[in-house]
Amino acid sequence: MLDRQPTLEGSSLHLRPLRQDDWEALFAVASDPLIWEVHPAHDRWREPVFRAFFDDALANEGALVVIDKASGKIIGSSRYQGLEERDGGSIEIGWTFLARSHWGGAANREMKRLMIAHALQSVAECRFAVGEDNVRSRKAMEKIGGRLTPRTEQRGMAGSDQRHVFYVIDRDGFEAGPLAEG
Repeated sequence: MLDRQPTLEGSSLHLRPLRQDDWEALFAVASDPLIWEVHPAHDRWREPVFRAFFDDALANEGALVVIDKASGKIIGSSRYQGLEERDGGSIEIGWTFLARSHWGGAANREMKRLMIAHALQSVAECRFAVGEDNVRSRKAMEKIGGRLTPRTEQRGMAGSDQRHVFYVIDRDGFEAGPLAEG
């Protein structure tokens, strides 16, 4: 059974389960409108919208905060959700955001490597839903070895549904791909 709220350690990041008292630090990161500029939820930087996102993350018990080990500061979050048990199992990794100060470097790669390595101990594949028009996230998925699948899905809140495409990384792809070494 997959532990959806592990504590994971990398060379520069510490991931741990999200707690209610993380609100202030995480919202300080999320309140940057540029983080959400190409995201399907363009207004997630607004406090009421982010509050709903945060409360949902706590309720679903799969969310992790990402902490920069050098500074000790929360720099973002990600989560495990949507466990599918057929065909060896599959878990979705997503709802990810990082402070802009950590874009383009090793943080996303290290966070995903830690989360995927943990999940693949219990399931056959990790899947990632990305807004069809979210070019930044799609490029990031390709950079870490995600394989685009034919699966698509409409997601979002009423009135803001957007088409999402799915990428997967399975055990074979992980062991041979760019995230294998870290």
